[in-house]
Amino acid sequence: MSVGFGKNACVSSGDERDGGRGEGAPPEQLALIRESVRKAEVPRAKPRTWRGAALAKELPVARVLVDKGVLHLDRYFDYAVPEELDAEAQPGVRVRVRFGAGRGRVRDGRREGGGLIDGFLVERVAETDYSGPLAALAQVVSPEPVLSEELLGLARAVADRYAGSLADVLQLAVPPRNARAEQRPSPAPLPPPAVPEVGSWARYEHGGAFLEALASGGSPRAVWNALPGGEWSEEIARVVGATLASGRGALVVVPDGRAVARVDAALTALLGEGRHAVLTADAGPEKRYREWLAVRRGSVRAVVGTRAAMFAPVRDLGLVVLWDDGDDSHSEPHAPQPHAREVLLLRAAQDKCGFLLGSWSCTVEAAQLVETGWARPLVASREQVRGAAPLVRTVGDGDLARDEAARAARLPTLAWQAVRDGLRQGPVLVQVPRRGYVPRMACANCRAPARCRHCSGPLEGQEGVDALKCGWCGQEEAAWHCPECGGFRLRAQVVGARRTAEELGRAFPAVPVRTSGREHVLDTVPGAPALVVSTPGAEPVAEGGYAAALLLDGWAMLGRPDLRAGEDALRRWIAAAALVRPQGAGGTVVVVAEPTLRPVQALVRWDPVGHAVRELSERAELGFPPVSRMAAVSGPPEGVAAFLGAVELPGEAEVLGPVPLPVTAVRGARRVGAPPVGERWERALIRVPPGRGAALAAALKAAQAARMARGGVGGEVAVRVRVDPPDIG
Repeated sequence: MSVGFGKNACVSSGDERDGGRGEGAPPEQLALIRESVRKAEVPRAKPRTWRGAALAKELPVARVLVDKGVLHLDRYFDYAVPEELDAEAQPGVRVRVRFGAGRGRVRDGRREGGGLIDGFLVERVAETDYSGPLAALAQVVSPEPVLSEELLGLARAVADRYAGSLADVLQLAVPPRNARAEQRPSPAPLPPPAVPEVGSWARYEHGGAFLEALASGGSPRAVWNALPGGEWSEEIARVVGATLASGRGALVVVPDGRAVARVDAALTALLGEGRHAVLTADAGPEKRYREWLAVRRGSVRAVVGTRAAMFAPVRDLGLVVLWDDGDDSHSEPHAPQPHAREVLLLRAAQDKCGFLLGSWSCTVEAAQLVETGWARPLVASREQVRGAAPLVRTVGDGDLARDEAARAARLPTLAWQAVRDGLRQGPVLVQVPRRGYVPRMACANCRAPARCRHCSGPLEGQEGVDALKCGWCGQEEAAWHCPECGGFRLRAQVVGARRTAEELGRAFPAVPVRTSGREHVLDTVPGAPALVVSTPGAEPVAEGGYAAALLLDGWAMLGRPDLRAGEDALRRWIAAAALVRPQGAGGTVVVVAEPTLRPVQALVRWDPVGHAVRELSERAELGFPPVSRMAAVSGPPEGVAAFLGAVELPGEAEVLGPVPLPVTAVRGARRVGAPPVGERWERALIRVPPGRGAALAAALKAAQAARMARGGVGGEVAVRVRVDPPDIG
């Protein structure tokens, strides 16, 4: 149902000369200037409106979604369809409308005033439920229908899940218009290809059956634990080929441009040119829109891209694929900040298509999909894993304490020997954690994380104070003891090895040293002996695989004050180790971390699935995501307090905090969602049990919309609301 406030868009006339003045009124200077401009120049492609224009004979009312990403305007608005625009004003096209005038600005039964704003025509109806006069559509920007019913339904589902506005989601889903790309016709669609061979999918217990189900028109759903090596891109290409062979479309979302290039090359090698499109945010506006239109028009049935492609309008969607769902790049930084995994899960449910979630590692969310029976595991036998994985060795605190070389050169003897032996066979990878990881407190005896007794949040030390403080609920803990071993001593990890590259260069002066990370990321390196120092996620692929890998400063990643610290550390370690040659070919990985820790043991056994299953079990006991649903409310203290006092949360909701957020420094990169530089903010976490996530999102959206509608009346301070925050401490 339309809302009366939405009809405030109005009609003005570029043809009337009096500008709304009474008869005999002297003309204003501005009106004379406009009159002279009209006579001197003929307007080109400017939006026009009508006064007294005849309406369309059939379905004269258009429901429009205006491009206003504010929650209290998250609704459709009714406009009249002039007869001149009847043919072009079809559902799904871009339009421009007058928006912002009130009921009082009506002349001779016509609404006037307001500014021009873009929007999408959602549907045409015969009547409106609004009692006042309707403004007319000002312009049909393009007759190209870009918003289908399926895409609109998906965008609405995403907006509801993340307590956001539909307009914000469509800004992510529909790229900006490019006239030149729109005028160029898309190529004719190619016939379905032949069913590809099973290939390396034969290494997995049910790999052949998965491809067969896709080729026969089925919709299997699986969580795929990929074997180490570079075959993953070819394996993705084969499942896409099997889906295309059934006459349906496929969508592949990967974390970054390097992964897109690998899947693009694999698809081209297997299927040939012209069967898939590449959608990334890095492409130019014309190329991106041209590729997107080819998908929308049905010329191309397969898409590969980064998170910008998660809304790609693939026709007859038969399969969605997501690679490495634990990567931070899959989380959209723009409102409402959806995650690609959740968007593809919604698409799989909406379109009843196949689903494949693949990674070398395994996230807790992926384990939950298998545990609930929604997806089936797609794994290899232990013999296949042992044959493909490298040998993993560990260096713990005890080894470092007894190692003179480690204290002198910050390079343990075992690591030095692995580098020396590896350089005889090929390149050696050295993974160094990024700067900025903040350690959390842990038991000095067994290394178990220190958790709050009230909410199980992470305990943090306070400068100049003996008591610990919870990073979630703010409760102080003066008498902590370890529930695992009963110890009373704590430790905080100090990040070291700042001169890793320099020390390695001195230790091996005859070997070239290459770096990959930050602004300079290498894609590939030759197979010749070399030292490759990389930050996590920036590891280049070596020709023939690395002979060895060093994973330094494990505590720097394990000590982050975040619920996902262990899971993320294991994922980054496995991603680097997967680039190393198999153990049978001499591949060795040395990780500098305490051997007794669960993520380290999972790496040694190459068992990320077992680690994720155990993490999921513990989170279920403690009420942590993904078993529960969480939302974060952050802002100035007075704003957070006012919001929490006004929001009508579900009865099962639990509020943790608020607690102060770290003050953003002037220098350094600012994290997404961090407070403005120098401002002191607080954050409260809201937790609900399973099945109440939709109610929580609806309550948060309603409270935020009410605050926006009031426009800050009464000194209200704006706050930020994020559902499913990736970092909760």
